[in-house]
Amino acid sequence: MRLGVDVGTVRVGVAACDPDGIMAFPVDTVQRTEAAAREVARIAEDRGAVEIFVGLPRHLSGAEGKSADDARGFAAALAELVAGPVRLIDERLSTTSASRAMREAGRSAKKQRDTIDQAAAVVILDTALDAAKRGNLETVTTMVTAKENDD
Repeated sequence: MRLGVDVGTVRVGVAACDPDGIMAFPVDTVQRTEAAAREVARIAEDRGAVEIFVGLPRHLSGAEGKSADDARGFAAALAELVAGPVRLIDERLSTTSASRAMREAGRSAKKQRDTIDQAAAVVILDTALDAAKRGNLETVTTMVTAKENDD
């Protein structure tokens, strides 16, 4: 089982997939506090996640900004807390795609607020699962390594 994570400044959306990696589904929305990475790590442990994909927001040009720095920092903190690999994956337009899908399903923007982060996490995880099926996961993701502990 794998997790997808959409890191925002206010909320962090979490999605999971079935054990065979066929279908992603929303799991939870975590408030973005100092404990957010620990909460996502707890969700990963509770669900037996073997891998976590954190969305890396880039501009349409491919350049990275403050949001990408924030996602990288969150992924690094998460890598310190979980046993399995944490990978960054390009998430350009994941929230836009999720919002459009929810709107097409009849959910207003106001009703989306509570679940849009989870839906974006589903898009992130679906992207990773598709890449894995195509055999190019290594080329579209970046491994986040935990810091070496010199104890």
